[in-house]
Amino acid sequence: MPGGDAREAARTVTGTFEDFPFLPELPARGPGADMIGRTAGMLVELYARVEPSGWRIGDRPGRDTRRARSWLGEDLDALEEFTQGYEGPLKVQAVGPWTLAAALELRNGEAVLSDPGACRDLAASLTEGLRLHLTEIARRIPGAHLVLQLDEPSLTAVLRGQVKSASGYRTHRAVDRQLVEATLRDVVGVHGDGPTVVHSCAPDVPFALLRRAGAAAVSFDFALLTERDEDTIGEAVEAGTRLFAGVVPGTDGPLSDPAGSVMGVRTLWRRLGLQPGLLAEAVTVTPSCGLAGASPDYARKALAHCVRAARSLADNPE
Repeated sequence: MPGGDAREAARTVTGTFEDFPFLPELPARGPGADMIGRTAGMLVELYARVEPSGWRIGDRPGRDTRRARSWLGEDLDALEEFTQGYEGPLKVQAVGPWTLAAALELRNGEAVLSDPGACRDLAASLTEGLRLHLTEIARRIPGAHLVLQLDEPSLTAVLRGQVKSASGYRTHRAVDRQLVEATLRDVVGVHGDGPTVVHSCAPDVPFALLRRAGAAAVSFDFALLTERDEDTIGEAVEAGTRLFAGVVPGTDGPLSDPAGSVMGVRTLWRRLGLQPGLLAEAVTVTPSCGLAGASPDYARKALAHCVRAARSLADNPE
């Protein structure tokens, strides 16, 4: 979300998404509020600090770690205030293990991704950190049914060996798909029987891999789908995977009518031969990616537009 006021963001998301509020992230506040720094602050027995090149693993918690944890605490306080007595689904999000490994640096300046042992340690630290985070939110908002979202925008680049080295002259080798899947499965498993969504706003989202890793839903930018994605999407839906379809632009611009926003979803459904009645159960309407780059006014309009578009999809699936 845009801006830096935690209470205003919490008021917006709880008021707009009465049936599916979420814990906002406010990266405009600076390092530690950004998605990488925020998740780095959740790690257990691993610490990160800000360097000119980005976030780097350090020896002990410092100012940057304390700031990240302080802002997360502020956000939790605000969400708790506006969800008193709430019962229902509530989404929280963190960066997934592979995007984190591609973004965090080791002490030598190379990405954690360059060291398989460091990747294992990072995934284990993240898993424990998420466990504590989910426990804390469940304590604060006892009526919430938590939905965990793992943000993995770099996942395709990790699988294809497209993550650049520190020098920028080469790329790190592709990570074996089975290892990627197994690591994701371990992290997803921290939520037990609760649903986990994996989000990527990059092209070529690996739907089948994410489904096998245990993701209950996949969140993606609908505009980036290609014909080769369609079969795997159909298989995912038939296997019970929910789709978080990003159909509303994440930055300021004109918004079409709500029915027009989901026209492509209806068309895809017909092309795949899926039952129209499944639409309301299988599809959640979302912005195409985060709203941090939008104006506060547009962000509010975009969230409200998602609600109206979802209602249109449910009321008129065909």
